[in-house]
Amino acid sequence: MFVQLHWIDMLIILVYMIGCFVIGLYTTKYIDNAGDFFLAGKSLPFWAVGFSIVVSDIGATDFIGVAGNTYVNGVSAANFDWLGSMPAMVFAAFVFVPYFWRSGVFTIPEFLGRRYNAAVQLLNASIWITVMLISLIMMLWTTADDLVRTMLGFDPYYTVWIMAVVTGIYTFSGGLSAVVMTDAVQLVVMYVSGLSLLALSLWEVGGWSSMRAAIESMGGQFSTHFTILLPNTHSEFPWSGIVFGLGVVLAIAYMSGNQAIVHRTLGARTEWDAKAGMLLGGFLKSFIPVMVALPGLCALVYLPHAIQNDPNAVPAEMYQMVDTESGPVPVLNERDRVVPTMMRLMLPPGLQGLMLAGLLAALMSSISGTLSSASTIFVTDIYNRGRQLLGFKALNEKSALYWGRGFTAFLIIASSLLAPQFDRVDGLYNFIQTVLSLFQGPTLAILLLGILWPRANRWGALTGLLLGVLFCFAMWCVPNLFPAEDPFLYIAMYSFLFALVVTVVVSLLTPPEPEEKIRGLVWSSVVQDPAAQAALNARIEA
Repeated sequence: MFVQLHWIDMLIILVYMIGCFVIGLYTTKYIDNAGDFFLAGKSLPFWAVGFSIVVSDIGATDFIGVAGNTYVNGVSAANFDWLGSMPAMVFAAFVFVPYFWRSGVFTIPEFLGRRYNAAVQLLNASIWITVMLISLIMMLWTTADDLVRTMLGFDPYYTVWIMAVVTGIYTFSGGLSAVVMTDAVQLVVMYVSGLSLLALSLWEVGGWSSMRAAIESMGGQFSTHFTILLPNTHSEFPWSGIVFGLGVVLAIAYMSGNQAIVHRTLGARTEWDAKAGMLLGGFLKSFIPVMVALPGLCALVYLPHAIQNDPNAVPAEMYQMVDTESGPVPVLNERDRVVPTMMRLMLPPGLQGLMLAGLLAALMSSISGTLSSASTIFVTDIYNRGRQLLGFKALNEKSALYWGRGFTAFLIIASSLLAPQFDRVDGLYNFIQTVLSLFQGPTLAILLLGILWPRANRWGALTGLLLGVLFCFAMWCVPNLFPAEDPFLYIAMYSFLFALVVTVVVSLLTPPEPEEKIRGLVWSSVVQDPAAQAALNARIEA
């Protein structure tokens, strides 16, 4: 049932793991203070920013989860990278990134704290720390259980700890510099392996035309597999949810308000590098849907033939027979096992090791990026800000560095210990999207109003964020409220509108923020205020 890796595959994986480890540790000599650890000393060129954004965003959960969603729902799942990435990254590059970079902040919650108050900062930071811990757990367990165990039969508990130790050590040592340097290598490995799997998948099914004809001949539930926008039925990705919930809310909130994404731009050496890095990331992301989604379509054609030729190729308990217009077809029970099964059955020696290395690259880059961002948020927005509110002195650069490394170690150990608790979650990609939808709509509302509307104040933002998150949970708990099996797209859309209205109403009913407080943080003050322009230009030149 399992693959016995060839020595070439083992060598490829070993060289890759050791290489990432050495590159990550090499950056330790450049880390002298908190600024070096959290923001790479603001020295990152645009290409490093763009590369790092892509590989940090595209993890093993995307290779496994998007392909699994495509296997079940068709090409509509690719919208998460087409409609859900490129337009939003252009928007982020020209609207949000310049403000974040010019403000000199370490985190997005810190920006919200300056624009509004400490309560908004602490609440937003606490939400992100919780979400990042859940994301780490999901990434570790997805790869260990659904990928490595399905292919090789390895015990997922040991796999989790091996990946956690390797990634945790170089992130602990080198911070954002180590993350970005290893990301540059991981991008190449990820693209080469992903495109290799795609090419071989299309070859095995006879090309695009043959694959499409075979799937369309099945009819029934497979008849919409080549429809990019599905009708508003009880499917997972109806068009209204994709266009408004994903395209307008979740995508912009993710690319503009997610610390793990924006973190790289904050470490850019100039504002131009920050914006260009985000745009480069958007260009590179345009290839991702083809690379991660199409193997899921190929699996619908390839796996039935593989099972027919060898009944023992896939254990009987892993699939069920589904009646189609072209006859009974075996369909896997768990979508997250589609890509690992394809890799196990299809790839020859050498390519198996390369593909495993590519998926490990995607995983490790996402883990390291999340670790770096989470430690930055904890030290800057929770621990240090909390100390100041209690009347203690702010942390100095050395102390902040020690606390950042300490929290990095704590987070990777905690996520490794908790990972087995997610053993029975199916559809992990959708699960993570659901978690994000529970707060990203309200967060985007207060970010947009904070930058575009001077009248937005601390009370409006705090009320909008708090009630908006509670509104998300309320909608999530009501069954059959929306025309979708997983309603996270609609939850994001309506929570954004709800938080927007609440923030505006409460802000108009309470005193405005002092003009000197919001100077340089609101669009109108930046564009129209000569003093603000002079101060920002001086900061850029410095």
